[in-house]
Amino acid sequence: MKPLALYCKSYSTDLLRVQRLARSIQQFNTEQLPFYVSVPQADMALFTQHLSGLGLELLPDEEILNASPQMDTAALRRLPGSVSQQVVKSEFWRLNHCTAYVCLDSDAVFIRPFGVADFLSPQGTPYTMLDEAHDLLEDAMRHKKDRVVDAFYREAALVQDLFGRQGRPYSFGPFPLVWHRAVWESLAQNYLFPRNMSLADAIAQVPIESRWYGEALLAYQAVPLLPCQALFKVYHYAWQFDQDRRAGIRSSLLATFYCGVIYQSAWERDMDWPREGGNWLSRAGRRLRRWLGRI
Repeated sequence: MKPLALYCKSYSTDLLRVQRLARSIQQFNTEQLPFYVSVPQADMALFTQHLSGLGLELLPDEEILNASPQMDTAALRRLPGSVSQQVVKSEFWRLNHCTAYVCLDSDAVFIRPFGVADFLSPQGTPYTMLDEAHDLLEDAMRHKKDRVVDAFYREAALVQDLFGRQGRPYSFGPFPLVWHRAVWESLAQNYLFPRNMSLADAIAQVPIESRWYGEALLAYQAVPLLPCQALFKVYHYAWQFDQDRRAGIRSSLLATFYCGVIYQSAWERDMDWPREGGNWLSRAGRRLRRWLGRI
């Protein structure tokens, strides 16, 4: 079993984004960390065709789900895709490919050389994103995005209360995150099994997989907590990207602090496969809003 792997859960709409991610990994993966991509079985042929030669191993999501005990796959299929994909990502460890994995989203891009030391301590402990998201929340308040602030505290309280933890609300993100199999296993053994729940049940209840992992780490201490700041520069909203663009902040500067960048797919719709949806008027409207930093 490898100490560390890279993993991305994707689907057909994000094909071009995964291509971009895979090329960036091919360019900067100096230690040849294994890279796995999982997609629905129905998308396997498409991804096999377009990701050939990019140095990754393609897996069907169903292989991950079949390795998970107590998984009701029929119930999982009834969940929205944005929720069910969280279950797949969080159960990847069950395939025993690695002890820890960097869980990447399709819209991630590496911008500099990287290796194990970016994600694990010399003792093999993962670095865990843990802060109070003040930068994001302050930025949201400046732009009068009160819903962003409200959602953060509401979501934090939901999972925190389930574990009975009192104290400060934490953010356990943003993605990509480094997840250790021992933490997911401790969640299953100490929380899910005694309640006759699967991880799908938990995420259906509160669909924020990073918080389930983070609160389980704090509660059961399966691995030491080594807090770190974000591994990637994440543009949660287009106004943030617009601010940096106008300030002249480019990838070469961001590489001082970050391994990569994430551009939210919601405002990169021109990279949807096979094409950006909607008629020409809706596409033009989205591009104008992106340009104005309003998405």
